[in-house]
Amino acid sequence: MPATPLEVENLSAGYGPTRVLDGVSFSVPAGARLAVLGRNGMGKTTLLATLAGQTKRYDGTIRIGAADVTGMPSAARAHKGLGYVPQARCVFPTLTVEENLFVGLKGRAKSALDEAYDMFPRLKERRRNLGNQLSGGEQQMLSTARTILGRPSVLLLDEPLEGLAPVICEELMAAFAELAKTGDMTILLVEQRIQSALDFADHVIVLERGRLAWAGTPKALSDDQDAVERLLGVGGLH
Repeated sequence: MPATPLEVENLSAGYGPTRVLDGVSFSVPAGARLAVLGRNGMGKTTLLATLAGQTKRYDGTIRIGAADVTGMPSAARAHKGLGYVPQARCVFPTLTVEENLFVGLKGRAKSALDEAYDMFPRLKERRRNLGNQLSGGEQQMLSTARTILGRPSVLLLDEPLEGLAPVICEELMAAFAELAKTGDMTILLVEQRIQSALDFADHVIVLERGRLAWAGTPKALSDDQDAVERLLGVGGLH
């Protein structure tokens, strides 16, 4: 399905009695790329998990295009076009790479696997390897490719570069950039590698203690050194 806008209004959510997000509102145009930044523990992962229907929501609304998905379970949100690649690399360890990818086809023809192999050629090389025989970077590629095969209109990526070697990070970000160029998906990226996120995104929000503390363009954030130091804890961006 084509890319759709995402609208979040006054969203408050958390886990059990613990409120992590408090009144977060933002919107992402169809086909845009949003970087969600902030220091550790500020609610970034909780935001994506809440959008995917995996936390307790206290207040607020979530819309994917014209669809209000606020009260829907995770599976129904996926049916409405939401794709979620969580921080944990969720691959089936005893299935081969190709069998893992089959799960993501959602009824599409087997030939659609070529889309995953074109994006990540090393997955084709490893297609008969089991999930637990892959490196961390290969598992991240597999988790991402499996989600993308379902053709989501909104894609959530939670720290895809965490713990990976620089060369793998570059390969992943290049693949995300190519994916974004198609305009077929609205992409939200949570990432601790701030410069990589800013290079990728065309919109940025920064969370501070579960609240929206800053919103604007990557250039505007790079130029606002006070915000960078205060909200991200780094001395400067290059």
